[in-house]
Amino acid sequence: MPTERKLRRADRANWEYKSLYRGDIARYRRKGDSCLGLDFRMQDVDWADKGPKKKRVVKKPERYFCPSTLQLLRADSLPALPLLSDGTAATSDSYIKLPAGTEEQGSSIQAPVSWVNPLGIYDPGTSLWLEGKGQPEVKGDQQGIKVQGGSSTLLSTRVEEFNRKLRENPTDIQLWLDFVHFQDELAFGSGSFSADSDGDIDMRKMSIRAVLEKKLSIVDRAVESNSANVDLKLKKLCLCKELWEPAVLLKEWKKLVFVHPNSVPLWRKYLLFTQSHFSTFSVSKVNSVFGKCLSTLSAVQDGSMVSHPPLPGTQEGLLDIFLQQCHFLRQAGHTEKAVCLFQALLDFTFFKPDSVKDLPTRQQVEFFEPFWDSGEPRIGERGARGWNAWMLQQERGGWVIPPEPDDDDDEEQEESEIKDKTRPKWKIWLDVETSREANNWLPWRPDKTKGQTEEDCEDPDRQVLFDDIGPSVIRVDRPDLQLQVILSFLQFLGLPGPSGRFSTTSSSNILLDDLTFLEEGPDQERPLTSYDLPLAGICAVGHMTFLSDCRRQAGLCKAGEEFLQNVLQQILLLVSAQDQATITLCWLQYEKLKVLRCLRSGNKRQLKSQGKRSKRLAKRLLKEPNNRGSLALWREYAHLEWLLGNLEEARNVFDTALGMGVSRGLSDPVLCNLCFLYAQLEVEQSLSSGTVSTSSKAVYILTKLAEGAAYTPFSGQINPVAILKARKTYEQALLSFLPEQSTDSDAEAPKKHRRTSSLVGCFGLFQYLTMGIDAADAVYKHAIQKLIPTTLNSEVTDGSLRRCKVFADWESVAVQHVALLRHHTNTNVVPLSRLRLALTDAISLLPSSPLLWHLYLQTENRYHSAGRARRFFHSVAKKTDSVVPYLFAITAERRLKQLLDSQRSHHPGEALPGQSVIGLSNRIRCLFETATATEHGAHCPLLWRMYLNFMVCDGTAESGSGIFYKALQEVPWVKGLYMDAVQLFPERVQEFLDLMTEKELRLRVPMEEVDILLEE
Repeated sequence: MPTERKLRRADRANWEYKSLYRGDIARYRRKGDSCLGLDFRMQDVDWADKGPKKKRVVKKPERYFCPSTLQLLRADSLPALPLLSDGTAATSDSYIKLPAGTEEQGSSIQAPVSWVNPLGIYDPGTSLWLEGKGQPEVKGDQQGIKVQGGSSTLLSTRVEEFNRKLRENPTDIQLWLDFVHFQDELAFGSGSFSADSDGDIDMRKMSIRAVLEKKLSIVDRAVESNSANVDLKLKKLCLCKELWEPAVLLKEWKKLVFVHPNSVPLWRKYLLFTQSHFSTFSVSKVNSVFGKCLSTLSAVQDGSMVSHPPLPGTQEGLLDIFLQQCHFLRQAGHTEKAVCLFQALLDFTFFKPDSVKDLPTRQQVEFFEPFWDSGEPRIGERGARGWNAWMLQQERGGWVIPPEPDDDDDEEQEESEIKDKTRPKWKIWLDVETSREANNWLPWRPDKTKGQTEEDCEDPDRQVLFDDIGPSVIRVDRPDLQLQVILSFLQFLGLPGPSGRFSTTSSSNILLDDLTFLEEGPDQERPLTSYDLPLAGICAVGHMTFLSDCRRQAGLCKAGEEFLQNVLQQILLLVSAQDQATITLCWLQYEKLKVLRCLRSGNKRQLKSQGKRSKRLAKRLLKEPNNRGSLALWREYAHLEWLLGNLEEARNVFDTALGMGVSRGLSDPVLCNLCFLYAQLEVEQSLSSGTVSTSSKAVYILTKLAEGAAYTPFSGQINPVAILKARKTYEQALLSFLPEQSTDSDAEAPKKHRRTSSLVGCFGLFQYLTMGIDAADAVYKHAIQKLIPTTLNSEVTDGSLRRCKVFADWESVAVQHVALLRHHTNTNVVPLSRLRLALTDAISLLPSSPLLWHLYLQTENRYHSAGRARRFFHSVAKKTDSVVPYLFAITAERRLKQLLDSQRSHHPGEALPGQSVIGLSNRIRCLFETATATEHGAHCPLLWRMYLNFMVCDGTAESGSGIFYKALQEVPWVKGLYMDAVQLFPERVQEFLDLMTEKELRLRVPMEEVDILLEE
């Protein structure tokens, strides 16, 4: 083709104007399309130079969501006062002044008279409307400028006030932090300081970066004036997370913990940073940081680090961080290391030789290492004698380990790992991984009786070296902390116990990973007694699996149950009699929990076998001399018999226990608790059987408790005088045992608080059965008012989850109150206002109580009005640092969505009333986004796993993939998240397994091993 082309058509304008530039050519615009002399009926002219008409831009009216309107709504300026008819501004009085009447203003001022207003009684606006005219428009730009200027003036005033206060008092840390937080309002609010909200996303990001840099400059000024303050330096590192490179940020964190090695809150923040920073995360790195933290704080505690003295709360902080490390390893799949950490700490604490007790912690750990590497049995293993006995025997020449019987259970278990080879490979991997997670969580050690060595281990990760746990061994000298170590280990193994053993909300939010925490609420068949064993929201060892897995054992595997039995038997010999009673009670409650799980599963065969084992253990424990007089154990055994359906046997056990201890009266909280449960069970039985006679038996039990005399079984009649005397006794006991905020001292409060909840429950139920719900409600309200001291108020508002005895007692009374009101509402035709008020008041003060939230959901889910519940969820979530309100709000919305989906599936094609499912999906997604954007919800594993599961199940798999990688930026250590991804995105299973291997999470079954198992 030719590169040049000749244009043969001439352009006359080049000759006429002697120029090729189009600007030099004259152009004429025609006004109109007409022409003189033409007959419009027959002739027409087509003007070749006719230009396009300009489009008339019609400005749409601005609505409430427009940027300019949002600026007006966010404006903090004073409202503009209207002008009166005489031109003066109206005053800002507390009332609206009406115009003066005709008598006051005379006849000089008359309204304009017209044909639409002959009497002159309409105002000018109404007259114009009747004439079909509008009022003269007020220029919006001028009004906006006034409001904008007023808002800018107020913001300028606040900035000047901050600057003045900081100049006068540069050591006010909270004022500096408030000034930093004020920059968000200054930049993204309204006024001349605000960023342009009409700009694009890039401009928005630039403005956010500018605000971060401004905040950083303020924090730098604050650090210059307060160089020793840790909070300001922490704030600086949090701001630099978006500005600095990961390597630089990590270096600054190391510098900060080096300068302040004795600050427990600083170490907590540093540990959270290391385990949640995806680019630099690996399990071995985080585990080494935990060891460095614990060894440094141990040196500070025992005085080895002379440069930094221990701060208050160092011992409790040490134990909290140790427990956090154990749960971090459990969530990452390294359960063997977590179990070894607990074994090492128990041996190091309870079996320490006297010759090393006075040495520093580091030297004690050096003496402990030979015992750990010697191959001797440890706590939980057969024949465990402890560190002290081993050292004594070593001085005498050592001992010979007796041979143990051979067990071939492992070989039989390996043969049946793959049951169906025709299933997809990813499902086979999930089944095998879950099976090994449940059965092989104990550390592997060579069996010397079989001639095994360390090379015989098929999975090297099951062996735990001392280098992995040695730096994390700490000293625990206080008896209360030693008991807490034992109870935490038992809870780690699945035993029920008091929740909230961590002193910070962030630690508790990180541990939430069990979906049954939200799904298993109070049982409808047991409305009064189903709150006895609350769930902690933490998966026990061996139960960590993918989110929607319904297969769950009642207890541990066979080897795990044997290990647990050994731990309990060996620990009971090391503690005091009071601690023995506490541990034995947890043991029996664990057996009851397994029976409850069998009841929920509906497996009668499993329930029968588990019931026999639990009854056998309960009888064996009660036969021991130390436990024969324990009313708490008698209570658990009787409740166990009742759950198994043996009502007469359970009544005999209750009556036997009451015959032993009823003479103690209302002064014994354990006796009150036993009688309270017995009476509740009788009320529930009367409700299920439809008879009223057994309710009188409950009144008889509570009456005998108040009398304090010898107990005889119920014969069918109650003396009315005894009921009156019992009521008087209850009133006097409640007045004497409830704390008085103005007179009681802090030392006496725990003693009285311990005995309050069971006493209030007995009196409340007694009043309900004899006088009605009004009397019972008055008892509970009076007790709750007395149980709110100022210390507890400050603890709740600060968001702390430290469950002191006062806090647990208060929660128990609130749950009893709401449960009784709900029982009365279900059995009588009464309005829900009293129940709702009790629930909202209790949850507002106890926002982290899952039992109260379950009751609230069960109450509100019966009605389709979701607006009230949504407003309440929002109000509570704003005032607490816990993620629990968000979890239950999401659960409520998902249940509503499932209800609508089921209705539409049963009635396809029909227009059903109610709200849109798409709107509910968007609302749930918004709740997830809001919860994960908060500081306390960003690192909650359960929240992210629920978010991922919801997005995929809602049909947005592509968005779900983005949520998975977003979750990895916050919780990269959670193995359950990767297993959920394998189930939801099976075509990318190898990608997820490679990612787990890269981050050093515990992978028990590589895909290559699955191929080998399939070939076999």
